[in-house]
Amino acid sequence: MSAISKMVTEVKTIKEYWTKEVRRQKVLEPNVPKVGEMAVNFTLTDSSGEHTVTLSDFQGKKPVALIFGSFT
Repeated sequence: MSAISKMVTEVKTIKEYWTKEVRRQKVLEPNVPKVGEMAVNFTLTDSSGEHTVTLSDFQGKKPVALIFGSFT
């Protein structure tokens, strides 16, 4: 299998997964954000409490990961 054929197969597999996951979420998790859906904008203070960070400030610039909980 050529590299291009392999890439096309992988894209089809990802697209199938995405389609199935969106369908699954609609049925089993109707009130949570959906795969690919834009997040609601919000502003939080950093851990020092001195600076605020707004989600929309990062739009189109870099990925954002939200972690809820404690590392201690």
